Amino acid sequence: MKRQGVFQIAIDGPVGAGKTSVGRLLARRLGCRFLDTGLTYRAVALAALDREIDLKDSAALGSLAATMRLAVGGDPDGESKILVDGKDVSARLKSESVSDAASLVSAVQEVRRHMVAAQRRIAASESIVMVGRDIGTVVLPDADLKIFLTATPETRARRRYDELVGRGEAASYDEILASLRGRDRRDSERDASPLRAARGAHVVKTDNMELEEVVSAIEKLAGGG
Repeated sequence: MKRQGVFQIAIDGPVGAGKTSVGRLLARRLGCRFLDTGLTYRAVALAALDREIDLKDSAALGSLAATMRLAVGGDPDGESKILVDGKDVSARLKSESVSDAASLVSAVQEVRRHMVAAQRRIAASESIVMVGRDIGTVVLPDADLKIFLTATPETRARRRYDELVGRGEAASYDEILASLRGRDRRDSERDASPLRAARGAHVVKTDNMELEEVVSAIEKLAGGG
């Protein structure tokens, strides 16, 4: 799917490993597009919740993914902007209910088929840093650089807790940790594109690393540092 002059960096890993923050800053430094593919699945999940579609109804979810008008843009800060049927839903995609629903929705093969096709089209047109859970294994298996970011569940739960508290939202560390472990299990055991490090991926453990350290390490691997 690559074109001459286009480079692709695939960053995978479990929820809370820092993929989005790392990918956004890395893309900014390299002067290329950034896409958090998890937002595309969250958009399908949000649409399903809004339309009261049963999250266990795979056929209905697949039909939704095939017919909803999904568009991806960007803003000056490097955030991915997600539009569903012409409406910007980006601000609604970060809730815990949408997050939990997205983990179920993303396990549906028909949903993944439509989202993967869209992600590949984007990556074929311009240089990109793409983050998700199956970028190096499925979406961009021939990416120029493949990274697998990871950290212990406890570290990732603490980061999520601090993020929510920092936004003034009520949060329970124990509940976040339990939810995160459940998502890890579903993501790694699902039949459709299970979470795992891609062949040839550089595994980066971020437990004891600051954002700048992680980005600098990947930038060096990409030949930019």
